[in-house]
Amino acid sequence: MHNVTFAGDIDVVSLILYSFFAFFLGLVLYLRREDRREGYPLEDDVTGALETTPGFLFIAQPKAFLLADGVISKPDGKRDSADLKAQRTSIAPGSPIEPVGDPMLAGVGPGSYAQRERKAEQMLHGGAKIVPLRVATAFHVVGEANDPRGMKAVCADHLVAGVVTDVWVDQAEALIRYLEVELASDVGTGKVLVPMTMAVVQKAKREVKVNSVLAHHFGTAPKLANPNEVTKDEEERIVAYFGGGLLYAHAQRMEPLL
Repeated sequence: MHNVTFAGDIDVVSLILYSFFAFFLGLVLYLRREDRREGYPLEDDVTGALETTPGFLFIAQPKAFLLADGVISKPDGKRDSADLKAQRTSIAPGSPIEPVGDPMLAGVGPGSYAQRERKAEQMLHGGAKIVPLRVATAFHVVGEANDPRGMKAVCADHLVAGVVTDVWVDQAEALIRYLEVELASDVGTGKVLVPMTMAVVQKAKREVKVNSVLAHHFGTAPKLANPNEVTKDEEERIVAYFGGGLLYAHAQRMEPLL
């Protein structure tokens, strides 16, 4: 059997291999443009200069997306309006940044978040997706011992930040997303939400352990504009705040282990 050649040493096998390389390169370039639609405009790491002009290789042309509540276009050239409460540790490209002021409120590092829509996540047929049990009356906690309502919220410093007054459930997924905590008088006033993933219900002690933060941090935790609804933007800030506490809640947590 003789190999079929087209020109010189290029045969069918070589042609298939080169075609695959060209296809794969095109696929990578396409995916790199599509997965960078969020977070625009891009900024130079050192100068902060904005790169807003769409290009052939890395920045895609704007595309319209039809949503249930309207049409959006990405990339849209908008940037987060919040001031960066951090400073660079060096002028070299890729150098890390460190928070300025209270690191729990800086919104950087593990406490960083994206500015999202100030409206609640919706279910398929309408209505807020995540609501407290006082609103989602069709849901309940199975077993009195498992119900965290009435339990004290105890933090990493072993102090009580408040009392759990309600449970916020994801109606679409049938999952507990947040615990609503009414603050103790020496911590603050009002109520805050704690991500369920940051809380451990200790049934024997009748308390909820929140090790990511200290008790006084509950006083500066993000609060809701609507007591019966949490917006997408509020969810981002709440999760970032309590997640950032794993590093920023205590000075010792920011020091190296060795």
